[in-house]
Amino acid sequence: MSEPSHNRPNWCVEYPNSEPIRIRDPVAEALTVLAPGDPFEISYADVVKAAGHSCPTAAGAFRMAQLGLAALYPHELPIRGDIEVTAAGPKDDPAYGVMARIVSYVTGAAEEDGFGGLAGGYGDRQHRLHFGDADADDTDPTFRFERTDTGEAVRVVYHVGDVPGAGPATQYLRKLIDGTATDEERAAFADAWHGRVRAVLTDDGLFAVSRP
Repeated sequence: MSEPSHNRPNWCVEYPNSEPIRIRDPVAEALTVLAPGDPFEISYADVVKAAGHSCPTAAGAFRMAQLGLAALYPHELPIRGDIEVTAAGPKDDPAYGVMARIVSYVTGAAEEDGFGGLAGGYGDRQHRLHFGDADADDTDPTFRFERTDTGEAVRVVYHVGDVPGAGPATQYLRKLIDGTATDEERAAFADAWHGRVRAVLTDDGLFAVSRP
């Protein structure tokens, strides 16, 4: 029997079917953080810590990165710094801004303020994250992932409109913000809210992966 929501730590709702993203990082290998060929494992919990919250937007960004990298690297581990990312919307957009930060965290792709690499630029990640290069009909969150070593690219679309609603329990959000929610209201909100997140993390039908 699962533990009642109100007895769990604040954000630590279990996502048992969420596999981590495994990705090599040559800079970490060079600096002996990782053994040669060993990957980092980036879980959804890591993304929650980086973003400071768990929601369908954060979960969608995690899954877009996961599915995009799996399509680009079907027989090998993806490599941080060898991935260029284009978001199909501006970075000041509430959804794209959050999602791009998460995708950048996973892939290493950054704008001009990113890591410039070790001596000689080894592992340079600057100018690998772009915004706004989208078709006019891209109404759902869309990201393009490209391998800089081969030029192969995939396009991942998140059908956010198909994510299940949270239902009436969202009415308790204001009380949670104010600190006046009861244990029962907190538990009801947690079950509804994190149920949406679990749906995003487990339902591949919410995403479409294609070659551009």
